[in-house]
Amino acid sequence: MQNFDYKTPTRLIFGKESIEKLPSVMAQFGKRILLTYGGGSIKKIGLYDRVKELLKGYDIVELSGIQPNPKYDPSVLDGVRLCKEHNIDVILAVGGGSVLDCSKAIAAGACYDGDPWDLISYKVKAQRALPVVDILTLAATGSEYDTFGVISRTETNDKIGYGDPLLYPVASILDPVYTFSVSKKQTAAGCADAMNHTMEQYFTADTTLLNDGFCESMLRSLMVNVRKCLDNPEDYTARAEFMLCCTYGCNGILSLGNSPSGWPCHGIEHALSGYYDITHGEGLAIITPRWMRHILSERTLPRFVKYGINVFGIDASLPQQEIAEKAIDATYRFFESIGIPMHLREVGIDDSRIDEMAQHIADNEGLENAYVPLTKQDIKEILMASL
Repeated sequence: MQNFDYKTPTRLIFGKESIEKLPSVMAQFGKRILLTYGGGSIKKIGLYDRVKELLKGYDIVELSGIQPNPKYDPSVLDGVRLCKEHNIDVILAVGGGSVLDCSKAIAAGACYDGDPWDLISYKVKAQRALPVVDILTLAATGSEYDTFGVISRTETNDKIGYGDPLLYPVASILDPVYTFSVSKKQTAAGCADAMNHTMEQYFTADTTLLNDGFCESMLRSLMVNVRKCLDNPEDYTARAEFMLCCTYGCNGILSLGNSPSGWPCHGIEHALSGYYDITHGEGLAIITPRWMRHILSERTLPRFVKYGINVFGIDASLPQQEIAEKAIDATYRFFESIGIPMHLREVGIDDSRIDEMAQHIADNEGLENAYVPLTKQDIKEILMASL
């Protein structure tokens, strides 16, 4: 079991009508708020008006139009500029993980005099950041309970995971009712994202029975509840458990004491959405079973056997190789069954830039340190198998 030093400072405010606590939460941080959000869905569901009503008397500056796979230019740069121009005290992110990821980068950039990309690319360590509060409307990334965000820089095809302990949200307001209107496509993609977060922490060299149990239970819960959410989008119980699973998925609690993962599927997918701007969860679902098959070996076989038996209920009396292969097939079939396209060509990616992307991944993602180390050739073979 590995050593660790762990702290989660984020306050989780969970359940129906939890937004009523927003005024008391925001009162701690000052009167000047940067309100960040995406394409307008928060206005359709009445959340925008409710926020403005609850925060009467505050000076609110708005940054709208934050896209999926949030962009450094314009969103991060615009947000930093607004914070500095208006002397913002606190950022309120209302939306999904992309809005929150972007807001975290803005929070650090607003307190830095140089190019904010210096911080995102780890050229410079942030010394402070504005506090971030969020109201979540999409269960997926777990950004509401972790210190990370992912930012895309279109002109260089970079999609960088950026993390800093200063960037934990100070409070996250989680009302499952606000996820009722999430489309089937995004619900399924969110499930794939959360499942992959869990699997990336499960498939490591050094694990514990405790963490394995956490991860296996998470995966089973996500698979059961996403089907209920797809069948009945307003099933509160299913949406609530699904949301909490996503929240737990990426803040490290599932892997305390485990050896590092290297996050190979995320490393590969970052290039896919960096180059082609595809939906992150869909890219992960496509890559994951191909990565699994690529790394299946005598060394990794016991891990896949345990995964197959405890997550999918595969007969433990079968030969180990058969259990492992059935587990990988079951992973593929599950993603396919919830409506996710399972080939890169289905999301607009052909083989024309495979070599370029494989080189980019090998150079930038550190996958030589993954659970099973991946070279450029390994990455290229996984991408080709995913076409």
